[in-house]
Amino acid sequence: MAKKEMKRANLVVKSKVHGFVKSSGLRTGGDFYVALSDKMYALIQASIQKVEADGKEKTLNAVDLA
Repeated sequence: MAKKEMKRANLVVKSKVHGFVKSSGLRTGGDFYVALSDKMYALIQASIQKVEADGKEKTLNAVDLA
């Protein structure tokens, strides 16, 4: 059975990102949050694929981000 596709939700807390960026004296455009969330999805998906390919465990760990 194929894995269920999850509807893409925003994975970033906009207020936290905004505060972090603002502390450097910059602003964020509205499209920044969508692009950041897309990058997070790609990073997480790559980690999932790595763990599934290894077949040894069912837990994503920091080492799987590489």
